[in-house]
Amino acid sequence: MGHRQSAMRGLRNYYLSCCVNTLLQTFNATWEIAEILEKWEPTVSRTDGNDVPLQLKKVLKTMQEDLSHPAPHLDFLHCLDRNRIRLSVQHDADEVFFSILDFIQHMDDRSLALEIQNLYKISVKTEVQCLECNTLQTHNSHLLSLPLHIKEVQNSLKDCMISFFEPQELRGIDCCFCEPCKTKTPSRQGMKLCSLPQILCIQLKRFRNMRGVTEKLNCSVTFPETFDFFVIQSEAFSSDFTQNDCRYTLFAVVVHSGYAMFGHYTAYVRHKVTKLWYYANDSYVSQSSWEEVQRTYGQGHYRTPVWSRSSSSSSCPPSDPHSDNNPDKKTDSSSSSLPNSGP
Repeated sequence: MGHRQSAMRGLRNYYLSCCVNTLLQTFNATWEIAEILEKWEPTVSRTDGNDVPLQLKKVLKTMQEDLSHPAPHLDFLHCLDRNRIRLSVQHDADEVFFSILDFIQHMDDRSLALEIQNLYKISVKTEVQCLECNTLQTHNSHLLSLPLHIKEVQNSLKDCMISFFEPQELRGIDCCFCEPCKTKTPSRQGMKLCSLPQILCIQLKRFRNMRGVTEKLNCSVTFPETFDFFVIQSEAFSSDFTQNDCRYTLFAVVVHSGYAMFGHYTAYVRHKVTKLWYYANDSYVSQSSWEEVQRTYGQGHYRTPVWSRSSSSSSCPPSDPHSDNNPDKKTDSSSSSLPNSGP
């Protein structure tokens, strides 16, 4: 089934734009960011082709129109190019994702910019305990996605999360400075969740630097269509965590096929109204299924799942009640999406 028969618009591949195309499909898969941008009324001085959030607002709106043809997005691609996300260059999807979120923070409406950031914001507390005097130091920060390392064997989302939040001992050159001890001492470092976002992005880190050469791990990583964060990783929550609902439903999966230095991006997207899965390969969009999404667990694919929280205190558009009776990332998350420093 091509784009003429689907409930989604495709996006033509211009100048190696498959990376940006898949990100636009994931932004479009959840209604929140487009809804917030629609409330934004930029000043006259901002209505130009160099404004990334303005061009993003326009392209997300066109992706909802005239489903029989690919959505026009050349203006958005040229806008990114003028902001140093160059055309005709292979990009990492996570890096472009973080760059777009950073450009959004330069909107002239700071409250809306922060509202968009909060869609993806994962508040965390880093704890470092000295193993000599037991002094505990804490530091609050936030992520925009969860970067999960994978092993060169079969992996599951749960296993990767357990490994990510497991405390680690820091010794030797990794020792931390302890103020009471007045020197660097062996320490135990861990991370606790303070709050989860509406849209949870998870980066599966498949690339490794092996003796100066970037290689891609092709091992399998399984993940569910729905999950409850509290059930699979209850020990990751801080004592002051207050959110009651940690259930997420998968809405999008960014897939990289190929090698570390050369490949192609596509996306599986769950339609926010019909709940049907679609496969977006640039201008070609076809109806898919959860079974087909599961086939991307291995076979050399690199995936960034996007989950959305199953229920939210914010109201959903009348045409798309977001609280699904069968909830399950990261797709709208309670994620995305942790910054991706390396796929």
